[in-house]
Order: sequence, then C-alpha cells, then structure tokens
Amino acid sequence: MRLPVRLRKFIGMLLLLIVLFFYAMIVMTIAVSGWMPANGFVEFIFYLITGLAWTFPAGLIIWWMQKPEKKTDKEAV
Repeated sequence: MRLPVRLRKFIGMLLLLIVLFFYAMIVMTIAVSGWMPANGFVEFIFYLITGLAWTFPAGLIIWWMQKPEKKTDKEAV
C-alpha cells in the first residue's frame, strides 16, 4: 500500500526537520569539541564537506516525497 502524496509530504517534512536537527547538533559538537586541529585549511575542508553532506539524504527524502501516485485500473478507465 502506497501512502497518499499529502501524507508522504507531511512525514517527509517531519523527517527532514528531525534529521537536519540531529545532523547539525553532531556537526556542531564535533566542531567545538577540539577533535579538529587548529588549522584553517582543515576547518575549511570540514565545513565544506559537512555543509554539503546533508544534501544527499535530504534529496532522497524529497525524492520520496515527490513520487507520483500510481494510477490504478479504476482511475485509468
């Protein structure tokens, strides 16, 4: 059974908010914890990678949210 588009969008929105919140908390914890060397280039690479890394899972969630509903035989007639 496929979920209706409106329900998928609602679930996806909540999932995006939860995932991004925890992702941001993890990245901020790593950034301020002292695990990274005090090197400007290393910090730049860290923020570059972590700043773009969230887009892949978010894109998958958005792709799932936007899937069109399959037409049933009754709707096609």
